[in-house]
Amino acid sequence: MSLVKKFATVGGATLGSRIFGFARETLMAAALGTGPMADVFYAAFRFPNLFRRLFAEGAFNAAFVPLFAKEIEAHGIDGAKRFSEEVFGVLFSVLLLITIVMELCMPLLVRFVIAPGFADDAEKFSITVRMAAVMFPYLMCMSLTAMMSGMLNSLHHFFAAAIAPIFLNVVMIGALFYSLYIGAEPLQTAWYLSWGVLVAGILQLVVVYLGVLHAGMSIGLRFPRITPNVKRLLILAVPAAVTGGITQINQMIGQAIASAREGAIAALQYADRIYQLPLGVVGVAVGVVLLPELARALKGGHLREAGNLQNRSIEFVLFLTIPAAFALWILSDEIIRVLYERGAFHQENTAIVGSILAVYGIGLPAFVLIKALQPGFYAREDTKTPMRFSAVAVGVNCATALTLFPFLGAPGIAVAEATAGWISTVLLFTTLLRRGHLTWEWALARRTALLVVSAAVMGGVIMYLQHRWEPWLASGAHLATKVGTLGLLIIIAMAVYFATAFLIGGANLGMIRRNLNRKPAAKVDG
Repeated sequence: MSLVKKFATVGGATLGSRIFGFARETLMAAALGTGPMADVFYAAFRFPNLFRRLFAEGAFNAAFVPLFAKEIEAHGIDGAKRFSEEVFGVLFSVLLLITIVMELCMPLLVRFVIAPGFADDAEKFSITVRMAAVMFPYLMCMSLTAMMSGMLNSLHHFFAAAIAPIFLNVVMIGALFYSLYIGAEPLQTAWYLSWGVLVAGILQLVVVYLGVLHAGMSIGLRFPRITPNVKRLLILAVPAAVTGGITQINQMIGQAIASAREGAIAALQYADRIYQLPLGVVGVAVGVVLLPELARALKGGHLREAGNLQNRSIEFVLFLTIPAAFALWILSDEIIRVLYERGAFHQENTAIVGSILAVYGIGLPAFVLIKALQPGFYAREDTKTPMRFSAVAVGVNCATALTLFPFLGAPGIAVAEATAGWISTVLLFTTLLRRGHLTWEWALARRTALLVVSAAVMGGVIMYLQHRWEPWLASGAHLATKVGTLGLLIIIAMAVYFATAFLIGGANLGMIRRNLNRKPAAKVDG
């Protein structure tokens, strides 16, 4: 299967999840707006989500996949099965201990880490503590899910792992529909959502376990032992966990700062959901597919193929995210108005969330490029270098957010996250280049510049039509009119971008063929 086809498999399933996520956030906006219960729920949910990224996705996509691939190469499926059972026993025990400790310490965590700004409001603080306690076991489910997803990706079974996140959105949509149907109060709605998160975590674990069985493997629970393989995994996983969760760490910092102003946490979450669509469809797909592909090429000694994989992934990312960045910047208010502005979500909320989304648009290419560049380190079992860069990014994010929030409010936090993202991207790119793990291609640099020109032409067309069609996109217009106008505007923008890109040479059929028909390169010793 070609690289782009694998991207499409993961990206398509992720797109389905993100569409359900949009539906969920639209219902959330109608039910809770940016009120206090929205702040409480998102604050409580962010914590298990942070640990999911730290201990699950980041650590296992970075550390587990290369080691699992090495076991398959060296000892076949039986060796990989033995290794996975060793890891499962240790992971299960550690997660159980973490869950118990965190549940006992939840009041302190909410007061000093999750939402310090809630400490002065006894009721808000108490509800956040209880909801976080209900949702925290979600971490255990998702960490085990991430491990099995890593196994599936290494075995080239991408779909089950990619489709599993849909269940979170489906369960939460069901809870929101029920709440709206019975006319539940915001507090009651937030509780339905909290229990829904836990149920969804269990369902996701079941889905990937069935996927592992379908792939011809099973996992038995072994007594936890620190074997040499597990020790190597832990050495790689600790820095990878920090690096993989960099976005969540930055968002947690932003949330802690934003908790000082009512509505700021929810505003950041609503904007985050929008830019997560291109980030998920492109970035997650590239990261999930590229790591096992790079690991396989490097283990087989195909250095030229590994370099080609890295560059083609960057090319694919830039081709899709540059126009998306321009579109999010220009159409931020219109997108928010169509998706959210109803019920408890008013015009004033649109202006704030729209300004946050515009800033996230600027950071989008960086957020996605990080997903394409980090596997270049992880596939070589180097997780410390990206961790150091993440530490720099976290420092920049924290300092910038603290500086800008008093003046700009929630948009200042978005500026900090985007700035940190671009700094991480530059550090990762230049280091790979300096080490010779990334080949500089002048042709790729030229095409990138032409893609920026194509996106700028597209942006000019959007702004012209945006002005002409303003009455049909205004708050007072009928929802169907706004949806139809925005949809037509996006279709025209895509047509202009792709036509311009192919016309001036930013993209060509050769580029498409290179990505669709990738063949393994000859082995190069090094």
